[in-house]
Amino acid sequence: MFSPLSFPKADLKLSKKGEHISVWCIIRKKQLKLTPEEWVRQHVIHYLINEKFYPIGLIASEFSIEINGLVRRCDIVVFDKEKTPILIVECKATDEEINEKVLHQIAQYNFKLNTSFLFLTNGVMKVTCKINRSEQTLSYLKELPNFKDLK
Repeated sequence: MFSPLSFPKADLKLSKKGEHISVWCIIRKKQLKLTPEEWVRQHVIHYLINEKFYPIGLIASEFSIEINGLVRRCDIVVFDKEKTPILIVECKATDEEINEKVLHQIAQYNFKLNTSFLFLTNGVMKVTCKINRSEQTLSYLKELPNFKDLK
């Protein structure tokens, strides 16, 4: 039903009620409808925690921000130990492209949050960007850094 992803297997807690499948979100601590985008988001959350050693208490899922009077939700925001946002993650379903439109979307979020890292994924393709504010440049990294290396 859900496409294989380029992330390690995640220990997702799935449940089925009638025709609907739900997944337990370890960040939001509740059952969520398992959509194709949620499938990707939950794998990313487990990847951040289990593979990249991001502390669970510094990760927010569906983080609300206001842009031009409209409420938007970042899929995932990671904070440093001082509670300053350092990474925004944008997740898409596997059949959606990671393209300039998605980069523009996450860039709008970053005008508000002012992070140094952006991570975009559809579960298959992964794009990691590092923002250098002093030089006003955006560079692409081969891989998302471990938590201790986010600077």
